[in-house]
Amino acid sequence: MVRPSSAGDLDAVALETALLETWKNEKTFQQSIDSNREGAPFIFLEGPPTANGKPGIHHVVARAYKDLVCRWKSMEGFLVERKGGWDTHGLPVEIEVQKRLDLMSNEAIEKFGMQAFNDACRESVWTYESAWREMTERMAYWVDLDNPYVTLHNDYVESCWWALKQMFDKDLLYRGHKVLPYCPQTGTSYSSHEVALGYKEVEEPSVYVKFKLADDPASILAWTTTPWTLPGNVGLAVGPDVTYARCRVREAPESWQGRGGAVVGEELILAKDLMGEVLRHHVDIVEEIPGSTLVGKAYEPLFPNAVPRGDSETAWTVLSADWVTTTDGTGVVHTAVMYGEDDYNLGMEVGLPAYHTVNMEGNFVEGVHPQLDGRYVKSCDDTVMEILVGRTEEIDSGLLYREKAYLHDYPHCWRTDHPLLYYAMDSWFVRMTAVKERLLEFNDGVEWAPDWVGEGRFGEWLRNVKDWAISRERYWGTPLPVWRDEDGNMKCIGSIAELQSEVEKANAAGFENPACPDDVDLHRPVVDAFTLVSDDGKPMHREPFVMDCWFDSGCAPFAQWHHPFDPNNTFDSSFPVDYICEGVDQTRGWFYTLLAVSTTVFDSPAYKRCLSLGLILDAEGKKMSKSRGNIVDPWDHFNREGADATRWYMVTAGAPWNPLKFDSNGVRETYAKMFLTLWNVYRFHADYAALDAFDPETSQSPVENRSRLDRWILSKLHTTAKAYHDGFTNWNFHKACRQLEDFIVNDLSNWYVRRSRRRLWDEAESGDKLACQHTLHEVLTTLCRLIAPVSPFMVDTIHRNLTGQTVHTASWPMGTPGSTEGATADAWNEDLVAATAQLPPQDIALEHEMELVRELAETGRRIRIDAQRRQRLPCAEGWIVAGPNLEPYHDLLCEELNVESISVETDLDRFQQIELGVNFRALAPRAKGDVNAIAGEIKNNPDQEKLLADILAGSCTIMGVEILESDIEVRRAERDGYAAATITVGDGEDASHVSLVLDMQDTPHLLSKGLARDITRRIQSKRKDMNLEIEAMIDVEVWMTDAPELFEEDRVWIAKETRASGIAFSEEAAPSDAESFDVDGATIAYRVHNV
Repeated sequence: MVRPSSAGDLDAVALETALLETWKNEKTFQQSIDSNREGAPFIFLEGPPTANGKPGIHHVVARAYKDLVCRWKSMEGFLVERKGGWDTHGLPVEIEVQKRLDLMSNEAIEKFGMQAFNDACRESVWTYESAWREMTERMAYWVDLDNPYVTLHNDYVESCWWALKQMFDKDLLYRGHKVLPYCPQTGTSYSSHEVALGYKEVEEPSVYVKFKLADDPASILAWTTTPWTLPGNVGLAVGPDVTYARCRVREAPESWQGRGGAVVGEELILAKDLMGEVLRHHVDIVEEIPGSTLVGKAYEPLFPNAVPRGDSETAWTVLSADWVTTTDGTGVVHTAVMYGEDDYNLGMEVGLPAYHTVNMEGNFVEGVHPQLDGRYVKSCDDTVMEILVGRTEEIDSGLLYREKAYLHDYPHCWRTDHPLLYYAMDSWFVRMTAVKERLLEFNDGVEWAPDWVGEGRFGEWLRNVKDWAISRERYWGTPLPVWRDEDGNMKCIGSIAELQSEVEKANAAGFENPACPDDVDLHRPVVDAFTLVSDDGKPMHREPFVMDCWFDSGCAPFAQWHHPFDPNNTFDSSFPVDYICEGVDQTRGWFYTLLAVSTTVFDSPAYKRCLSLGLILDAEGKKMSKSRGNIVDPWDHFNREGADATRWYMVTAGAPWNPLKFDSNGVRETYAKMFLTLWNVYRFHADYAALDAFDPETSQSPVENRSRLDRWILSKLHTTAKAYHDGFTNWNFHKACRQLEDFIVNDLSNWYVRRSRRRLWDEAESGDKLACQHTLHEVLTTLCRLIAPVSPFMVDTIHRNLTGQTVHTASWPMGTPGSTEGATADAWNEDLVAATAQLPPQDIALEHEMELVRELAETGRRIRIDAQRRQRLPCAEGWIVAGPNLEPYHDLLCEELNVESISVETDLDRFQQIELGVNFRALAPRAKGDVNAIAGEIKNNPDQEKLLADILAGSCTIMGVEILESDIEVRRAERDGYAAATITVGDGEDASHVSLVLDMQDTPHLLSKGLARDITRRIQSKRKDMNLEIEAMIDVEVWMTDAPELFEEDRVWIAKETRASGIAFSEEAAPSDAESFDVDGATIAYRVHNV
């Protein structure tokens, strides 16, 4: 037996806090999983956050959507186990530790001790673990944080090693170079994250340099802002479709600043569009040349001995590159393979020599030039220009055309403040270009939300996929498990057992190694200490790299289960993943690395569905940052409006993939509009249910026997629930939730409950009262189940009180596909699912009727406003003209419209009269100066209908002018004492018109009723202010001044409506402590006493 208890006032924070304790004690999360043990699995993969940074409001958004889908699928009968995860490696961790320990270089770290440094990193990753756990639990994001996967754990690292071994064995892992921002002072390459920490505005020399063609007297002009890279030049890139001009110097410039120059007769080639910007001499254009014509031409090296040609056939030639533009420079790009990403990619594509002219200390290597060898490159810009100024045998003016100071933002080391060098570093790559077609194929099978991310942003990334630079010159990360000897022979280790075996071989070959137990720490410096042996008997040392931490998280689908070493083979039944969800900034991060790893290791997609979330901005659309002071602390809202309102606001504010402009006022409005309204509906039901000892299980009220109002709200719930479900399946959670909120506020609260209040006020038992209770019970329990995935707190309190059970083990109202025979996360038998649905009957015709009734009620309110008649003053009669038969709703409409009776009328003319106006354009030519006087005669004629008849009969003459039908305009207006409005029902050809007419004439009887309603409203409001119980009785005193007569029947009605055991009316002066109000010239005062 379930008998609801009364609800009380809503304290969202207290309610949620208490529920958290209840869930913890009852293990409700685990119950929700265990209840679906026989259900089809739905696999969710948590994107691992880093716990060395505090969680923010954007994490709440992401976790709301993760939780929403998992809860929904669980209610659909699927087995949804949710394993937490922590990303514990990588650059952010190292940076935090370096700052804390003041270790500003690799040398400093190694002096401090790599083991001690990594121990500090290991400890640092848990700095804010408790803050993450508290936030996760407070917002009710249900995920297993007690048994998470952790990327630093040996089991996880071993699985990552196994994956790398698969890539290595498939020849997908190789050693090469990657151009990275590099600090010679610290010996460290930097990620874009670190580079962003150190940009400074600097003024540096830029140079325009002449590259003398080998078989042509002309020189090609190229521009660079890094003169130190010129000794490494091995190519010139031009745009094949750019127009270049071959210019001959005709005359020296009037003035010249700085070094460089050209002589009369010298020929220079550059982009035609940039001549005005670059050239200072007066020149003649000899010819215009397309870039494609220049391709292949050879030129003389600037520094002939700096770079060995090797076997390159393309070195020191003009190359085609479609990325060359004419926005700046000369339209010709100087290419130094080892000192720019575009340079390197072009060099590898066309076979340019890849040779460093600069060492890792940032100094020129020996043999570049006697004036440069051994010097720090950033101090050599001036020397390079001096070398180029010198005359050559071919060019008397030298190889420097001009120098120009250049102001720009340039990256500096955040540790040492030195400028960074873009430098080709030794790096390991995954050959993603080899699996490009499979990547595209697998991506086509993913259900992306929104679909344009998969087709556009992500698809474009895959179509232009580059090999993945997977290694980092760091300390704290998954070590690259590749050992290499001096001849370049390599071994890739894929497990601890394999490492142990190889160590044993090395020991047997005479090499000394530390112990390698089963629990050996798979991190630096432990693994660095192992020396293996090659097949040739030579020592092999580990490549001194760690993996990109994105590789770690990309291994999560299998590494979380320690695949392939897990004896339970859990991975086999949980891959590919059914659902992932993160911010759109993960498009080229986690979304990509998951697919990259799964494609190269398993030749399989990693996930089937991906929800890509938009960025979170402040209310004005600006990015949140500490410097702007616009960061939102989620706890501010958890502790004020509660997590329910915060989550609901986030979901309803817009499409998940659109930027969310987070407005704190929006959360407050959501709490007031959605949750207070729902609570008040629930409280209305629960309080009366408790008062009447209502038991939904032991009492019965067949739906077909209930009132039209009951059957309508149940049908409307059915329709809304189906639309809500469709919104979920199409990822339109925002539309679904907005529609459900509209149902709660407008259909349920503002219409059904408001129309049903009197039904529950009756103290006597009745079938209608019972029907109302059952209807409210069914609507509220269904709403709880619909809302639970989005906002899980308040609906659980409601559901527990109404049913005795938590909502989080309840079934989804539209059915439970996960529980049906043969179901998977992707497909099920719709007929079997329909049999599990728990929705009330649907009656579309009834919904259409009620929609028209509500529209007529709203039309009546507008009529009153236009006629300036207050809502509580009754009208004697109302008429519905045309439209469907609404007779069953007449009583309801009488109450809504506050009219004594409603009738049906077929002729609207009964309530209208004609009004004649003048068509001045037609009448004026004949009436001339009398036109205004004639118009007045027509307008003011007391019998407009007879005047119209005379005009139509041709027998109307005014002031000697015959009035024709074309001289007038006929309009229809309501007769005195009536007001009307017409609405359109239906669309297109099915549209029809329905009119509502109200009698606006007053009588003493109507004035008395209107006054009674105004007095009643004030007393009811006072009862609420006094926090009186529903059944509490009161005594009332009322004083009336200049008021219409209040008839006895209306006085009795006031007493009944306000539950007044005694009520006294007086026309004497009211006491000073009485409350009062004015209405239509009357002053009413009153006092209420609790009995």
